[in-house]
Amino acid sequence: MNYTQIVKEDRGSEEMETFHLAIVCVILSAIALSSCHCHAITNVNTGFVCSEADGSATENAFQTNLKNLLDTLVVKVPVSNGFYKTETGKKSNKLYGLVQCRGDMSAGDCANCTKNAAAAALKECPKSKQVWTWFTWCFLRYSDQSFFGIMDQASAAITNDTDFDDPYVVSKGLDFMGGLASTAPNQPHMFQKAVLDVGKSGKRYGMAQCTLDINRADCGKCLDSQLTLFRTIIGNKRGWETYGSSCFMWYHDYLFYFNISTPASEGARRPSSHIGVTIGVIIGMLALLAVV
Repeated sequence: MNYTQIVKEDRGSEEMETFHLAIVCVILSAIALSSCHCHAITNVNTGFVCSEADGSATENAFQTNLKNLLDTLVVKVPVSNGFYKTETGKKSNKLYGLVQCRGDMSAGDCANCTKNAAAAALKECPKSKQVWTWFTWCFLRYSDQSFFGIMDQASAAITNDTDFDDPYVVSKGLDFMGGLASTAPNQPHMFQKAVLDVGKSGKRYGMAQCTLDINRADCGKCLDSQLTLFRTIIGNKRGWETYGSSCFMWYHDYLFYFNISTPASEGARRPSSHIGVTIGVIIGMLALLAVV
C-alpha cells in the first residue's frame, strides 16, 4: 500500500499547521482499507476527520445539542431528497450540521447511512466539536462554527495502486469525468451519473455530486479542483473515488450505482443485484480545512 500526502496553503500559524497535520493523519489511518473485499452496493465507512479534543465537548449542554442535531438529521434527511442542514443551540452553544446522501440512494438507505455516520462520529470523535464522516452512501458533518455555503476543497482520493488501464481509455475516462464535473452543477440536485462506452475495453461508469449548501459555480470549482489535484494519482487507473467536504466523484469499470428514478423523499427501492470488486487503497490529501 502506498500513501501520497499533498498539503498546501500556508496559514502562517503554527497552531493551524498542527491542526491540519492532525487531520491528515486521522483520515489516512481511517480510509486505509488494505485489500478490502466489498460489493458495489455495500455501504462502508471510508474515512473521518476529528478536530482536536475539547473538554467542553463532553459537557451536558454540548452533548444535548449534539444529540438533538444528529436526531434531527437522521429524521429529516430521507424525506428531504437526501440533503438536510440544520442548527441547534444558542449563542456560544450553537451547533451546525448537514448530511448529504448520494443521489442514487433510496430513502431507507439514506436514513440507515445517516444513522451509521452519526454513530461513527460519536465513536471516533467523542471529544471533538468539528467532525467529518464519510461513508460510501452519505457524508455527515457538524461543527460549532457555521460552514453552510462555504466551499471547502479538502479532499482524499482512493484508488487501486495496481489496476492500471489502457492509455487510450485513461484519456477518454478523464475527459468523461471532466464532462461530469461541468454538467453536475447544472443538475437539479447537483448530482450526475453517466456511462462511457470504450468499445472492446467495455464500459466505464462515472458519478459526480456536490453538497447542496454550496452554489453551482462553487460546485464546478470543487469538482474541477479534485480532478486537477489527483490527476497523477487517478490518471492511469480503472477505478477511483474522491471524497471531499463539498464534492465527491466516483469512476469504475463496473456498475456501482443504483438505477433508481425517484428521489429519496419518495422512498424508491434499490435493485437487489450484487456486483463484487476487490480494491486496494492509495490516498492523497489536500489539507485546506478552513475551520478553526
